[in-house]
Amino acid sequence: MAGNSKEQLLSVRVYNTLQSLGCPLVDGLYLREPDSVQELLCSPSLHRTDILKWICASICPSLKEKFSTIKATPKEDLVQELARFGYEMMLCKANDQDLIKGLAPPLQQLKFLEQLLMVIQADSSINSRQNSSSGDDSVRNDDLLRDLMFQDHLSDLDMLLNPVCNPWPAHIREYLIRTQSTHNKMNGKQHSKPSDFINRSDQHSRLGSHGEESLTEAMALLQSTQSTLDELHKECEFLQSHASGSAAVLSPCALKVAISDMSQLMTAFGHIYNTDFKAYCQRTPPALNSGSIVFQSVHQLLHTCNTELEALKQLSETSSSLTQTVQQLQTDKRYWSKGQKHTLPERLEELKNRYVAFLSLHQS
Repeated sequence: MAGNSKEQLLSVRVYNTLQSLGCPLVDGLYLREPDSVQELLCSPSLHRTDILKWICASICPSLKEKFSTIKATPKEDLVQELARFGYEMMLCKANDQDLIKGLAPPLQQLKFLEQLLMVIQADSSINSRQNSSSGDDSVRNDDLLRDLMFQDHLSDLDMLLNPVCNPWPAHIREYLIRTQSTHNKMNGKQHSKPSDFINRSDQHSRLGSHGEESLTEAMALLQSTQSTLDELHKECEFLQSHASGSAAVLSPCALKVAISDMSQLMTAFGHIYNTDFKAYCQRTPPALNSGSIVFQSVHQLLHTCNTELEALKQLSETSSSLTQTVQQLQTDKRYWSKGQKHTLPERLEELKNRYVAFLSLHQS
């Protein structure tokens, strides 16, 4: 039962993956017991650190040179570098040194190693597919060129190479005009007109077909393109690598993982779109009913009715409040005079009797 634990099964799977990938650090070990494999992969040792270094260098080959420079420095620098790489791969925390040293729980260490090996397997499968499809791509390219150079397609090809309209979109054309004006200001030249720059971009699009542009104009266009690329490079901070410091924004390896994930998501979405969504997306939009004004009139009438009902509700509440106030005046006893409490009807009856007595006295 001990050999069937989750940690031991996972350690055997990671060990077999290392052997299949050709890791030189596991050749000649011939470990058969799951306990021995788990001890190799989850216990702090120099051999385990070398295996982890080989895995990281296989994912990002540029780390080999960095590891060679770290050999002469204390071991803590190597641990920090491996932890930073795992953080850039979004597999661990930036300060999770116990995971790198082999002091974390075995299950956590094995999952970390398995995820790193999955990245290596994904890269190798992509490379194999690219190599296998290179021959087919060359055949398809030859067929495409043959079709394009066919006599019936020459007119269409000439139209593509010599467009009547400006091929640049509006926002890119405006950006190129602004970039060229800035470049001319920096070089102390005169301001070029926007139409001149747009015409020059048109000439660039026809450069490959006619070759009539002068070398001076080509060099000017090349310089403006280079300045545009420099500005874009300054805006893209993740392309600027910071070798020193652990606060790098993105490394090429992390960018490779993100692109791989995005490619898989796009492939899945394309499959779902072609099988389920395509029929619905290509439907014609529903026609609006010409009698929509009726709904607007009904809505206004209902709103007016609700307003009147709200007013009637407030009137009813006011009436009930007045009724309650009158009842309180008739039933509640208050001090009117002579330190005695009387209700309002009693007080009115008393005044009435006094008035009748006064009239009877004077009339007699």
